[in-house]
Amino acid sequence: MIYDTDPYLMPFKGAIDARHQRIEETRKFIAGDGLLKDAVNNHLFYGLHKAGNEWVFREWAPNATRIYLIGVFNNWKRTAAYELHPTGGGNWEIRLPEMFLHHGDLYKLFIEWPGGGGERLPAYVTRAVQDPETKVFCAQVWEPEKPYVWRNKRPGKRPHPLIYECHIGMSGEAEKVSTFNEFRENVLPRIARLGYDTIQIMALQEHPYYGSFGYQVSNFYALSSRFGTPEEFKALVDDAHGRGIAVVMDIVHSHSVDNEAEGLSRFDGREDLYFYGGAQGRHPAWGSRCFDYGKNETKYFLLSNCKFWMEEYRLDGFRFDGVTSMLYWDHGLGKDFGNYSLYFDAGVDENAVIYLALANLLIHELNPDALTIAEDVSGMAGLAAPYRDGGVGFDFRMAMGVADHWIKWIKEKSDDQWNMGEIWYELTNKRADEKTISYAECHDQAMVGDKTIIFRLMDKEMYFCMNTGSQNLIVDRGIALHKLIRLVTLATSGGGYLTFMGNEFGHPEWIDFPREGNGWSFQYARRQWSLSDNPALRYGALRQFDEDMVRLVKKENVLSDAPVIITADEQKKILIFSRKNCIFAFNFNPVDSFTDYGFSAPAGEYTVALSSDEKVYDGFGRIAAGEKHVSVPGRCPNGNQAFDHTLKLYLPSRCALVLKKLK
Repeated sequence: MIYDTDPYLMPFKGAIDARHQRIEETRKFIAGDGLLKDAVNNHLFYGLHKAGNEWVFREWAPNATRIYLIGVFNNWKRTAAYELHPTGGGNWEIRLPEMFLHHGDLYKLFIEWPGGGGERLPAYVTRAVQDPETKVFCAQVWEPEKPYVWRNKRPGKRPHPLIYECHIGMSGEAEKVSTFNEFRENVLPRIARLGYDTIQIMALQEHPYYGSFGYQVSNFYALSSRFGTPEEFKALVDDAHGRGIAVVMDIVHSHSVDNEAEGLSRFDGREDLYFYGGAQGRHPAWGSRCFDYGKNETKYFLLSNCKFWMEEYRLDGFRFDGVTSMLYWDHGLGKDFGNYSLYFDAGVDENAVIYLALANLLIHELNPDALTIAEDVSGMAGLAAPYRDGGVGFDFRMAMGVADHWIKWIKEKSDDQWNMGEIWYELTNKRADEKTISYAECHDQAMVGDKTIIFRLMDKEMYFCMNTGSQNLIVDRGIALHKLIRLVTLATSGGGYLTFMGNEFGHPEWIDFPREGNGWSFQYARRQWSLSDNPALRYGALRQFDEDMVRLVKKENVLSDAPVIITADEQKKILIFSRKNCIFAFNFNPVDSFTDYGFSAPAGEYTVALSSDEKVYDGFGRIAAGEKHVSVPGRCPNGNQAFDHTLKLYLPSRCALVLKKLK
């Protein structure tokens, strides 16, 4: 159990055991002596389904007094022929002859309840489309004559995922909403060339407001129609699998949009159908609805949602958004989580803990190779520990503090004030029983109002001095540090690494979705791939460095071992560590280069496998390609005294070297 390996958890042994017992009792309540994957099938019962020569539609709305199916087939009128009938337990049903509905038909529900009524989209709707003029959403019958035929197998387990985070709509260069097909044809090949083995796709669940980045979900089972059809998305996933790339979905179960016409809020007139009642049911910072994870119907709705996405679209896992908000009654707002007791006291919503554990169990039952990632800033003990050890069962937790610290160091300190020991500590700080996904920046740092790393380093100089013929010290510094920051973040990661699309080559501008404040412009809701393809510009060198560092880490299986510190030289601003059969040497010094810099190291012969200073990466070419180094017997006073040999290197300023051990 997790408290057996962490003495700080021993005082909470009773709480951890009790939590595990609650989870196990709930699992047995749902699945009995069987598996969760066989017991969770709400998506097969509710919603619209073709059954032989008839259509069957079911909905759960216990507060409803009458429910009608309305649509193009009955001129949007409430008629007796399309009225649902109660079947008990708050369930409603209608059966219609095959000829009554057709592929592509638009429809809604009209739900009446004591004192009112209104149009609603079905809770389990799998296809919703928006009218381009009125902006109104409708459900759509989706039953194509030829179902998609899958061609490729799933790519298998990702013990050390290299994740390319992406958003379909803003993935094109044109000023518009890009599509699944365009992403598959134009962006997926780029990702494959870069060497990332996992793509994490945002904004797949339907959301009324495009500018929400997909985090204000209205229809949890519906693939966002603004990017294309279900078949087109399946083709994207299939193509990715054929390239050996896993597809992970950014799933939002942390809250629901407050909209009533499109979403679940006041679905049958009740405030608390799927959500907590009163103030607890509304998120004070996000203006959205908070799920009641203790309600059985909510658990079945969300668990079935996980199963639906995995089976319908053959997804390889999920990154769960807003986990911190789920775990704590106060959503973690204003907390620093500096005390273990906060993980086990009355401030924790144990219903949410149970749900997340069940979701992980279900996902891994459906696919033992599946990947689950928790977006959590609290660092809750056991969150990313195996269920069998008393954990919640996530495979990874996002190391969100890493990006925050890079912002802090770049923003608040000059280069010569960067502390090597602090950098090492913050980049490697994690619980021993968990794996983490490290990143220097994700989509959050690219949003309007914030700044990407490249823009923090260069600012306005990016607009004038990114051509290869320019001479600019600010840009030279930015390019050098951009490479060092990404490499050291990847090389110290807790098991996995992530970058947001375009950031690998230092995309120059922020993300700002169309909105009233910018004249509904798409100028900043796109990715300018041509910048990295243009040999007259310096972006391509950054892309090439990213590609080569990813290739090296994969080839040498670097992330399969933990990093071991060799030296953190504060005076010279040098950080050196070993991992697997490689030594990573970073000179963050803004001015000084060092000849014959000695340090204790594992015995062996090494070759320079990667140098950030190579000219192909827009460096100065101060290191000879393929240069060999041989350790000599004897400990060096500078470095980890566990090693009994010494290496000496030439370390140019603002340069990183990766030495690969030959023998």
